[in-house]
Amino acid sequence: MTDPQWLDDVEMRAWLGYVRTRDLIAAAIGRDAGRAANLSWVEYSVLVYLADAPGQRLTFADLAGALEWSQSRLSHQITRMQKRGLVARETMPHDQRRTVARLTTAGGQLLTTAAPAHVRSVRRHMIDVLDRGQLAALAEIYDVLINHHRSAADGFGPTGRGAPAQPSDEPAADLA
Repeated sequence: MTDPQWLDDVEMRAWLGYVRTRDLIAAAIGRDAGRAANLSWVEYSVLVYLADAPGQRLTFADLAGALEWSQSRLSHQITRMQKRGLVARETMPHDQRRTVARLTTAGGQLLTTAAPAHVRSVRRHMIDVLDRGQLAALAEIYDVLINHHRSAADGFGPTGRGAPAQPSDEPAADLA
């Protein structure tokens, strides 16, 4: 057995910086979302994906894939959100074996209420802390990391979707 290639000081700072800021920023945004709309970061993420989907519904397989969760984790989360009236669980009319999650009116209204506070929180805890050059560099770094991991997971092209991802000047609508 060979010794691992231990991280040097710069590598360790980069790794721990990522881990710590990910946790700190997610916790801060989660606290803000809880205060503003009684909505966790996880719930917000699910609602955003459903709101952006055609017919405001996605199969469990597609939603789990988008969130990069197991279908079991998603099923438990949907059950909790269903009890709050935020989403509905339905079978597909043409394939009774497949289940879809659908955004409810109450879920859409809560998302509409939560979104402005969410964006303010993202800005306060991350975006406004960095200058434009730092944001551009961070965006490029995340593009590389996301492409690497999608490619490794799917084994099909740089993004795992058969074609390289192209950076966009358009604002990201997913979770901002």
